[in-house]
Amino acid sequence: MSCPVTCAAWVPKGAAKETPDKVQLDREELKRLISEAKERLQEATDASDDDCHEESADNAMDVLEASAPEDGDPEETEKLDDDELAEYDLDKYDEEDTGTESLGEALAGLAVYGSNENDPYVTIKDTDQYEHEDFAIKPSDNLVVCGRVDKDHCSLEVHVYNHDEDSFYVHHDLILSAYPLSTEWLNFDPNPDDSTGNYIAVGTMSPVIEVWDLDIVDCLEPVFSLGSKKAKKKKKKGKKSSSKEDNYVGHTDAVLDLSWNKQLRSVLASASADHSVILWDMSTGTPAAELSFHTDKVQTLQFHPFETQTLVSGSYDKSAILYDCRSPQDSRRIWRFSGEVARVTWNHFSPYHFLASTEDGFVYSIDARSDKPVFTLKAHDEEVSGLQLSSQIKGCLVTSSSDKYVKIWDILGDKPGLVHSRDMKMGILFCAACCPDLPFVYAFGGERQGLRIWDISTISAVNDVFGSRQRLVVAQPSTDAMNSAQQQ
Repeated sequence: MSCPVTCAAWVPKGAAKETPDKVQLDREELKRLISEAKERLQEATDASDDDCHEESADNAMDVLEASAPEDGDPEETEKLDDDELAEYDLDKYDEEDTGTESLGEALAGLAVYGSNENDPYVTIKDTDQYEHEDFAIKPSDNLVVCGRVDKDHCSLEVHVYNHDEDSFYVHHDLILSAYPLSTEWLNFDPNPDDSTGNYIAVGTMSPVIEVWDLDIVDCLEPVFSLGSKKAKKKKKKGKKSSSKEDNYVGHTDAVLDLSWNKQLRSVLASASADHSVILWDMSTGTPAAELSFHTDKVQTLQFHPFETQTLVSGSYDKSAILYDCRSPQDSRRIWRFSGEVARVTWNHFSPYHFLASTEDGFVYSIDARSDKPVFTLKAHDEEVSGLQLSSQIKGCLVTSSSDKYVKIWDILGDKPGLVHSRDMKMGILFCAACCPDLPFVYAFGGERQGLRIWDISTISAVNDVFGSRQRLVVAQPSTDAMNSAQQQ
C-alpha cells in the first residue's frame, strides 16, 4: 500500500537533545484527551451517518446476491467434498506415530545456559542497552522530519540519518490531526528564558499551524499552535452572519507553506489557500501582519537568508511578490510567469537572486533589481515540486517534479546545464530538501516508497562537475550589513 510523503525538513546536527524526553500523562490529562477525542469522533460520525446508512444498505444487498447458491447437483457436490477430505486421511488424525521420539529424548543432547551472559552464542547480552543506543541522538546525527499519509491517519515521522555510519531509521512518530502539506524546522523557544529549542512547524489542510517539540517522544498534542477557529456564536434574529474576523484568528483555509526567519527568530511566515500571507509573532502566538496582495492560493514563500525584512512569495495567480516587511503596503515588486508558481527559493550564494518554479515545468532565475529573468529553464515536463540549491556547493541545483524525475543542474554563471537525471520510481514527487550539513545529501518524498535519502555524490557525472568545486559554508552576517533589494 502506498503511503505518500508530502513534505520534509532537515534538522541540523547538534540541534536535537541527546536523550529525548518521554511523555507521562497523569489520569486527569488522559481523561481530558479521551473526552476531546470522543467529541471530535462524535461530530464526524453525526456528519456521515446518512451516507453510511445508505452505503450499508447497498452492501447488504450485494452480500445477499453473492451468497445465493448456484444451480447444481447436490449429490455430486457432496461426493466431491468427500473425495477432497479423503486426501488428508482425517480418520487416522489422532493415531500417534510410534516411530516419533518423545520431546525429552529430542532435547536430551542440547546444552542449556542459566542466562544470556553465560551463553557464547548470544552476542547482544543486554537488549535494553541496545535499544537505548538507538533511542539516543548522537552529535553526528541529522534528523529528517516528514509528513506521511496513511490510509486511516496522518503523522510526522522523525528519522535519524547518520552519513558516516550509513544508518537511516525511524526514531519516533507523531500523530497529526489533518493532512500535512508543509514542514519548517525552527529553534525559537517561546519560553521567556530565551533558550533555543528543537521544534517543527506543520502546515496542514486545517487553517491552524501546529508546532511540535522534536525532543519529546510520545506526545499527543503540539506544544503550541498558531491560529484558531473560534466557537461559532448563535446568530441573533435580524443580525447578519458573522464575518471572518468574528470566527477566525489567522488563516481561514489550508496552510500550504511555512518559512522561519533565521535573523528574527520569533517570526514565522505562512502561505495559505485563503490567498494571504501571515507573519506570526511566536512569542505571543498572534499575527503581526497580514499580506493580502495575491489573487489566488499562495503556495510557496521564503524569507531572505540574510535580510530580516525581505520575503518572497509565489501563487496560483502566476506571480511572485517580493516584500519589504517593514512597510509591505508601499514596498513590493511583482513578477509574472507562464504558470502557477510552485516553489521559490533564495540563492544564498548570490543574495540578490532567487529562483521560482512553475506548474508547467519551468525554472526562472530572478534578479530582485531587474524586471526580466536572468535565465529561463525548461526543467521538467510537469510541475516542478522541489527546488533546492545545495547548502554548500555553489551552482548545484536539484529539482524534482510530478513527472517522477529528479534532475541535477549546474547553474554557475547563469548558464544552466543538465548534469544528471533519474526516475526515482516513487511516482509523483512532492518534495525535496537538502541537508544543511552535507551538501550532496537530499531527501525526497513522493507517492510511494516513503522518505528516500540520496547522496548525489555517488554519481560520477556529479563528481566530475562539482567534486573539485570549493565548499562554502554560508555565514550569517548582521542584518544591517546589506540593504533590501527593493531599495537598490
